[in-house]
Amino acid sequence: MLVVLFIISILILITIPNVSKHFATIDEKGCDSYVLMLNGQIEAYRISTGDYPASFKELFDNGYITEEVPKCPNKTVITFNGKMATIPNDSSLP
Repeated sequence: MLVVLFIISILILITIPNVSKHFATIDEKGCDSYVLMLNGQIEAYRISTGDYPASFKELFDNGYITEEVPKCPNKTVITFNGKMATIPNDSSLP
């Protein structure tokens, strides 16, 4: 019985760090996807109106997005640079 508990304990100790690492990866990929979706909504607004929105608030007011201040799943606030949405200090997105 003691051996079985020891083996189960080792398996749990191996599994927990891997699960935590995967949650961080999921949040990161979710944030990247959300930013790409926001950029798609910015382009849809530009196509509809002929000009880029001044801010996320303008997209929100016109029904293009559901949050006035878009945030990633990990609560990182997404910024708007006039033509596209970006994650602060992130160079992985175009």
